[in-house]
Amino acid sequence: MASVNYFLTEEQQMIKELARQIAREKIIPQRAELDEKEEFPWSIMKDLAQADLFGLFVPEEYGGLGGGCMDICVALEELAYGCIAVTTTYAASALGSYPIQLFGTEEQKKKYLPPIATGEKFAAFGLTEVNAGSDAAAIQTTAVEDGDYWVLNGSKQWITTGGEAEIYTIIALTDKHKGPRGASAFIVEKGDPGFTFGKKERKMGLRASTTRELFFTDCRIPKDRLLGRRGLGFIIAMKTLDLARPGIGAMGVGLSQAALDEAVNHARKRIQFGAPIISFQAIQHMLANMATEIEASRALVYAVARTIDAGEKDIQKLSAMAKLFPTDVAMKVTTDAVQILGGYGYMKDYPVEKMMRDAKVLQIYEGTNQILRNVIGQSLNKEYSKR
Repeated sequence: MASVNYFLTEEQQMIKELARQIAREKIIPQRAELDEKEEFPWSIMKDLAQADLFGLFVPEEYGGLGGGCMDICVALEELAYGCIAVTTTYAASALGSYPIQLFGTEEQKKKYLPPIATGEKFAAFGLTEVNAGSDAAAIQTTAVEDGDYWVLNGSKQWITTGGEAEIYTIIALTDKHKGPRGASAFIVEKGDPGFTFGKKERKMGLRASTTRELFFTDCRIPKDRLLGRRGLGFIIAMKTLDLARPGIGAMGVGLSQAALDEAVNHARKRIQFGAPIISFQAIQHMLANMATEIEASRALVYAVARTIDAGEKDIQKLSAMAKLFPTDVAMKVTTDAVQILGGYGYMKDYPVEKMMRDAKVLQIYEGTNQILRNVIGQSLNKEYSKR
């Protein structure tokens, strides 16, 4: 793992060690089987709940630990060292809870956040649709007022922990004629009438993380389930993603570090032409690039997380960078790890094969890396136009 001292606080060091212990003792021994069986990691989620890690992303006044972005990134990095499918399941509950934390009423927070903080209930976030992925403003799911209720119709696609989570924050159109300003955010509960789930999706990687479609067919929810105010949905979605993206970057760092460790250990033991392959310059240069890019990724994630914790409000560009760079690095590092292990790396008996499959999704979910480049470029354009 990282040898650089990033000046973690005593509390952050404790979080790091706790998450590392769970990764080593609980996640790594089960990850291959969970991947092979595409099995939801219930027992590990219980371990995380018992360790109070679900409380890390919930404010203290609602039963959580009130951790900041840096605290969460430290935990996610260590957990992702074990398996990003398991870590994504954990992180999805944070993503689903952020709209409630950021825009919920006091009553909504008191009702929904405490069971999320204990891990008793998982949360999920529903934005993506068949025709609305990178173009989030193209959502078609609608919500119409009907007396004391909202009636939702439509669907959401590729929702992490769909069907397993009990609390969903959903973006739906309340005025089709206003474009992005016509979207609103709602809290939907598992069991609400008219709310059903599609089949469990089969995926290249992230196989221990459940992904399902959500269906709303005249789904009636009480009027007080509206988050913020009407028309604020698109802003809620963007603020939520801005807050969550450094965590995805941290997961990329943890996965990359695990792949590097496997590659170095193999290179030190693998003998070819009478010498360990780590003695060959070609391998040394690959490992050197991997290690340097991982350290740069970690430094970027930590710097952005600390900036957010310091109260910076305009974080869209930095948040995009903190997700973009480490996840591109994760894809490259895991691919190089497979190459260094050679034939062994291509076999399921060795973990780098799974790491490479898992890494790909980091470049796709919570904003594709191509879209994030657009975000960064547009932010730069705005900044320089003011000079």
